[in-house]
Amino acid sequence: MIEIRNINKTFGDRHIVKDVSFKFLQGKTNLIIGESGCGKTTILKLMVGLHPVDSGDIIYGTENFPKLTSDGQQEIRKKIGMLFQGGALFDSQTLEENVRFPLDMFTTLSREEKTERVNFCLKRVKLEGKNALYPAELSGGMKKRAALARAIANNPSYLFCDEPNSGLDPKTSIIIDELINDITREFNMTTIIVTHDMNSVIEIGDNIMFVHKGENWWTGDKSQILKTKNEELFNFVFASEFMKNIYSSLSKL
Repeated sequence: MIEIRNINKTFGDRHIVKDVSFKFLQGKTNLIIGESGCGKTTILKLMVGLHPVDSGDIIYGTENFPKLTSDGQQEIRKKIGMLFQGGALFDSQTLEENVRFPLDMFTTLSREEKTERVNFCLKRVKLEGKNALYPAELSGGMKKRAALARAIANNPSYLFCDEPNSGLDPKTSIIIDELINDITREFNMTTIIVTHDMNSVIEIGDNIMFVHKGENWWTGDKSQILKTKNEELFNFVFASEFMKNIYSSLSKL
């Protein structure tokens, strides 16, 4: 589990994250949602130390991340897998080399052990036998699956995903959601997903924080979000005609 307690962040005269608290549950898909510019990606960056908090606590298990030494924070980061919005694969490296990268950086495994782990991760995301391909040879969905394989290569306790479905078609987005959801439960990870994708919210939103103007405005799960009376959340979730039709159908049940 990860818990953030009253975290704050300002950039110049802009107060981006305002006294936000939330518990991210182990073995669950924890979603951070909200409009562009609301502060959700900044919260993610604070949690992994890309920005320091101005105040507040970020608790990994029993460790308070902001109060750790640089070495202590690095030990926490070794337990984190990152799935970046664009995949962030190394274009000059093969799929196998990309997935092996965190193992080369953070482990003392033998070459054979690394290869075994790479093959396991590629198989887990349904890219078995694609080791020798380069990112340019992959479709958008395959790139995201490859990036997910790299994110879990080091058997992390925590998985951070920034807009994992960005740029993908609806069918491929569902595949990525199902993979993240299944892997979270299989390895009992604490998974945090920043997303705009309402299908992800409805399908895999175990534990959701809605951020509005830098504040934790609403918390709940995928079943509660469709029945919300929170005006700001309602306007965000049901902004599209498709979602309005879903709401209309549910209202008649």
